[in-house]
Parts: sequence; structure tokens; C-alpha cells
Amino acid sequence: MTVVIFLSVLLGAIAIGVPIAYALILCGVALMFHLDMFDAQIIGQNLINGANSFALMAVPFFLLAGEIMNVGGLSKRIVTFAMALVGHIKGGLGYVVILAACILASLSGSAAADAAALGALLVPMMVKVGHDQGRSCGLVAAGGIIAPVIPPSIPLILLGVAGNLSITKLFFAGIVPGILMGVSLCVAWWLVARREVLITPPRESLQALLRAFFDGFWALMLPVIIIVGLKFGIFTPTEAGVVAAVYALFVATVIYREFHLAQLFAVFVTTAKITSTLMLLVAGSLVAAWMITIADLPGQIVELLAPLMSSPMLLMLAIVLLILVVGTAMDQIPNILILTPVLLPVVTEAGIDPIYFGVIFVMINALGLITPPVGTTLNVVAGVTKTTIIDVVKGIWPFLLAEFIVIVLLVLFPALVLVPAKWFG
Repeated sequence: MTVVIFLSVLLGAIAIGVPIAYALILCGVALMFHLDMFDAQIIGQNLINGANSFALMAVPFFLLAGEIMNVGGLSKRIVTFAMALVGHIKGGLGYVVILAACILASLSGSAAADAAALGALLVPMMVKVGHDQGRSCGLVAAGGIIAPVIPPSIPLILLGVAGNLSITKLFFAGIVPGILMGVSLCVAWWLVARREVLITPPRESLQALLRAFFDGFWALMLPVIIIVGLKFGIFTPTEAGVVAAVYALFVATVIYREFHLAQLFAVFVTTAKITSTLMLLVAGSLVAAWMITIADLPGQIVELLAPLMSSPMLLMLAIVLLILVVGTAMDQIPNILILTPVLLPVVTEAGIDPIYFGVIFVMINALGLITPPVGTTLNVVAGVTKTTIIDVVKGIWPFLLAEFIVIVLLVLFPALVLVPAKWFG
């Protein structure tokens, strides 16, 4: 009965247009009335405690770093370097998208921001050399969702807070799966692009390649600084966010000189708006999470999934399919905040490593960003490139399938996540 009440209130509130944060609070209130323990003070305390987290301070700083990089020319130089490196290969602009997406993912942690930057810069160029516009947009959207997996990933930070998991371990565990997503996109793009008649740009000279590398060197150093700093315990993930923001500001203003202090206020405002939305979601989710624990909702889910508990692989496959279906209708961040307190105790009971589950969980939620009808990243790319959403959906299927195959492989072979995570950590 508790599961029915929780789902009915959540889905009903969303159906009538209630914002997700308030829908989560309503779920908590409904469970309180069901258990005959309504107390407004509990709601207030959990709202405050939900946002009162040192780890969550990383979110605004990484968002700020991403905004500064886009405005200050760091993102543009990464694309230029990728162009010089692989642009001359047949279908080379597609490989530029994938390589730039992987590098940008290690800088911003935001799928929408990366996809918007790549879409605006590269889709017009891809269409000009003969690529189909819908397929080009599909590749950009699929490349954008690498950002939630490779550190510094904002969804991994939120997962760590919601599930009380080590964010540093989640970061290290996401490196190889994120790279495998990029490799899968390369294979899918090769299969698609080899049939097209294209204008291939000439190979850049070694001098031009070195010039592009040294011009983008300071931007490329940021992920190195973050990973090395976390690896050797120089700073925590939250402190890494501060380092990233300060470093991006220094490079954009002092070295590249494309960012002016007069632009800082607008960047702060944009970052504050996004951060406030995320923080309200996190605060609302803790109200629901507290009541989920009190009502023993995970225990009821364990009973429902009892036939699968003896086989971790089958349980993971069932969870993957469940989240994939839910992800078509709900955005990534609400999914993480709603389902983490429900599913994490279940997979822990089944003997599945919670860090491994967390990475797979974020990856399958990231796929929801490029699956219709919601598909936030699909809509961002369509808007930036002035392409119809139908054309983008038609073009994304080969790349969506490639990334889903990677997730299935990681479920079948958990060592692909656990071994590199242990080595990095």
C-alpha cells in the first residue's frame, strides 16, 4: 500500500503540472498522513538538512566553471584542438564532436551545456561538408550525455549525497565507462559516416596541430589538475569545484583574455539560477527520502524483487530496464533523487557494490536525456541548431543503441567498472 500511495501522489502531482521539487514534498506529506505521523517541523528540518551539505557546495562551483569556460573561450579552443587532431579523417567532424565531448565532459559535468556548445559550433560545419543535419544533431546530443558520467559529474555528486556514497570513488569509477561511451560512439559514427558522400578537409600540418595543442593547453590541463588532486588527496570534490572555477576564471581573463570582469555578474546570475533549481530539488527529495526510510519502502521493494535477489546480474538488468522506461518520462536529476533511497538498499541487500551500481544508475539515467518524449538534451540541441525535434530523434538512434550496448556490457562484466575504479582510487 505504501508503494501505491508514493507512486500515485508522485505521478499524479507531475501529471497536473506540479514542479518536481514540490511533488517530492507532497509524497513525503502523503506518507506522513498514511502513517499517522504528520509533523510540519519534520518537513522544515528535512528541507534545511537536504541542502545543508558540504559536498553539495561542489555543484555551484562546477557550474560556474562551466559557464566561464563557455564564455571565456576554453570550450572553443578544445574544439579547435580536436579539429586539428582528427578533422581530416572521413567523417572527421563527427570524431571531433566525440573527442571534444569527452574533453568538455571532464570540465563541466553538464550534458546540456556541452551539447549546446558543440551543437552551436559544429553542426553547421557538419551540414556544410555533407552530413545529414538530424544525424549530426543526434551525435552531438549523444556525445553530450558523456558529461554526467566522466568526472566532475554533477549527477554523481547528487547521487553521492542522496546515497551517502563517496563522491571521490564515484568520480574514479566513472572514468572508464565514460571513455567506453565515447568509443562506442566512434564505432557507431564510423558505420554511419562511411556511406555518406562528404567533403573531407585536408590534414593539418604538424605545426598547426602543435599550435592548436599549445593554444588549448591551459584548458586541457583542468581535468588533469582535478583528477591528480583527487587521486593524491590534495583536495576534496568540493574543493576541486573551487579550484576548477578559480582556474577557469584565471585562464579566461589572464591567459586567453576573452573574459572580462564586466561579464562576471551575468555568469553568476546564470549559475545561481541553475543552482537554486537543483538545491530545491535536493531539499525536497530529502523529505521524501526520510519518509521512504520510515515507511520501509526499500524493504517492500526487496520483497517484490525477491525472485531476482539471488542473481545480481538479473537484478541489475531489471533495474536498468525499469530506469530506462522511467527516464523517458522524467528528467535525470529527479530520477536520481527519487530512486536512489529506494534502490540503493535493494542492491546492497543483493550484494552489489554500491559504487558500481551508482555509475550504472547515472549512465542509464543519462540515456533518459536523449530519449523522447522528454529528452532534455534532445530539446537543447534542437533549439540551438534550429532543427525539428523529430529530425533529431530520427538521427540519434544509432548512437543511443551504441551507448545502451555499453551499459549492457558493464552489467554483464562488472570488472570493467570495478577494476579501473580500484586502480584510479
